[in-house]
This record gives sequence, structure tokens and C-alpha cells, in this order.
Amino acid sequence: MRVYADNAATTAVSQTALAAMLPCFQEIYGNPSSLHSPGQRAAEKLAEAREIFARRLNAEPREITFTSGGSEADNQALRSAAALGARKGKKHIVSTKFEHHAILHTLDALAKEGFEVTLLDIPPDGVVTAEQVKAAIRPDTCLVTVMFANNEIGTIQPIIEIGEVCREAGVIFHTDAVQAAGHLPIDVQAMHIDMLSLSAHKFHGPKGVGVLYARRGIPLVNVIYGGAQERGKRAGTENIPGICGGAAAFDEACANMEKNAAFLTPLRDKLIAGLTAIPHSILNGDAKRRLPGNVNVCFEGIEGESLLLLLDAKGIAASSGSACTSGSLDPSHVLLALGRPHEVAHGSLRLSLSEYNTAEEIDYILSVLPDIVSYLRDISPVWDELEQGRRPHLL
Repeated sequence: MRVYADNAATTAVSQTALAAMLPCFQEIYGNPSSLHSPGQRAAEKLAEAREIFARRLNAEPREITFTSGGSEADNQALRSAAALGARKGKKHIVSTKFEHHAILHTLDALAKEGFEVTLLDIPPDGVVTAEQVKAAIRPDTCLVTVMFANNEIGTIQPIIEIGEVCREAGVIFHTDAVQAAGHLPIDVQAMHIDMLSLSAHKFHGPKGVGVLYARRGIPLVNVIYGGAQERGKRAGTENIPGICGGAAAFDEACANMEKNAAFLTPLRDKLIAGLTAIPHSILNGDAKRRLPGNVNVCFEGIEGESLLLLLDAKGIAASSGSACTSGSLDPSHVLLALGRPHEVAHGSLRLSLSEYNTAEEIDYILSVLPDIVSYLRDISPVWDELEQGRRPHLL
């Protein structure tokens, strides 16, 4: 059996998205900036896609900017808010320690440019509180950026409450919604979200397509210079096939959100129950306040990389954390922020499901994973020391 359980890294393109893309390769292939009829047909498709994203987010079409993905959208959001703040003499930014590296690395760059960054600690349940955000905001704060749902442990943040705090303080609120979009309800007006990033390939759209929502009145600064596309704020000929596929996928995901969540949540909970029944294991993040398809568990005494290779040999595709840092030998910064010791964080496993998974696949995972964990522990000198009492168990 082959099981794909790494949907937080990327998803398969849906038939709906593919059907929306195909005509844009051979029939509606004009450049949307061209004045001739083929170009204007492409421009109409671009406008239709922008309207779909805006409608599903409760935004205005002119507040939607298409990018190459979530990372670019994050970069442009943070740099735009920072530039606006600097013009007003405000150069303090509030974020969290377990953001995606697209956020953290951009904040590092801004810190080198004279901005002061406050990174909030992460409570044991993986849910930052609005009270933490409120306490961190200062008179010179220009931006608060808190992810909607964590990409590794799946915990959902209190976005409405954080948005209210920021709106009361007159501070721009950005949220990286890459993992949440298409899986959780999002209303930028009701949630007081000023800026939001998403990426199409996380909800069965194509790779290479992202969206930056920026509330009207927030000027965007360019991170890519060139032509006048996207109202002059994102140069480069628009990826019409990808944008149309992303819009179709987002529309479909939002329409089926409740049904998909109702299907995935029991599968997720069954996985959590089965994996945490393995001795010396622990679930990372709150058991209920998490994405419907996310399971993240640490197993003491094993290395995550070995676990992934043996799972792959059994036909199961999983991950030990963010795909963006899979080449690193360092333990997950998310798990370290959560308070997991290094030796425990190294033994992490993330299983992320989509509506394409089945109950039979969950049973298969639970049938093979305990034996793999036992095998890895049997050949581990560290586990031998733990079992012999020469070092204490941490889980």
C-alpha cells in the first residue's frame, strides 16, 4: 500500500484545478497586459481568479495581489508594514518563536536594518494568547505577525482575539495563513486581519502561486521590480494557468471545508490515540485546537530521519517537520520553542492528511509504525541507556 501523509508539505493538484488550468496553456494563453483580444481574454481570467480569492476571504478584488507563493507573500507583507512603520517613526515588530522561516528570516533581515523584533514564547499547548500579544505591543510597534495555524504542529491560533487587540492598538496585523487557507474559515473583515498570505499548493492547487491580501490603504512595497503588473506592486507576467488553478482549488476547498473537516478529524484523532499509546511518546500541540489533518508526535530514543526512511520503505510518505528545512540536521525550531529537549525533538514525526486519504490507510500506518519504532529503539545505544537506567527518560 502507498500512503501519502505529507499534505502539509504539498498536495496533489485536484481535477477541478487541473481543468481550470488546461485551457490557459493552449487556448487562453495571451499575456494579460496585452491590449489585443487574446491578451484581454487572459486578463478576464485573471480578474475572475482575483474575484474568487477576494470573495472567499471577504475582501475586495483590488486587495488581492498574486505572488509566486507564501514565502514571497510573507516577505512583501512584512517589508511593506515595516516601511510604513518606519515612515511614522515606529520600528518595533511583534511575532512568535515558531513562525515559518519565511517570517523569521525576513524579521532577521529587518532587525539588521534597525528594526527591533520581539518573539513571543510558545505555551506548552502551542497556542499563543491574545494577552501575550497585547503585553508585547508598544507605542512604537508597527506590525504584529502571527501565523494562523502552525505548519509543523498544526495548532490554531486565536486570530480573532489577536486581531481585535491589534485593531484597538492601531497596529497592522498580518497572519501567515498558508496552512489554514482552504482548511479553516477565514474572514479578513470579521477577524480584523490587515494582511494575509496563502499558497495554492497547500489546498490542491498548483505550486508557484500565492496570494497576498493587503487591506485597502496599506501601501505595498515591491520585492520584485520590473513591469507594472499587479497594480505596479509585483513585476512579472502573471502565471495565468497557475492562478486560475489556484482559484478553482481554493473555491472548491472552501465549498467543501466542513465536509472535509468532518471526515478528517476522526482519522486524525485515531492516529493520535494509536501513536501516543506507544510508550515514551508525546503529542506536540493541543489535541483538539489543531488542523483537522495534522498529527505531530515525538518518540523518545529514535532519530526522525531513520523513522522516515523506514516508513518510506513501507510505502508511507511522511515528514519530521517543515519541508522547507528538511535538509537541516538541526531539530525543529518549532518543537524547541514548545519546550521539547533536543534529544526528544530529533525523534519527531509529522503526519498530515487530506480528504484523499482513507480509513484503510490510517489502519495501515498504525499497523506498521509501532514495529518500526520498536526496531529503531532496539538498535539504539541511547535507548539501551534509557532502559538500563543509566540516563533518565524524558517522556
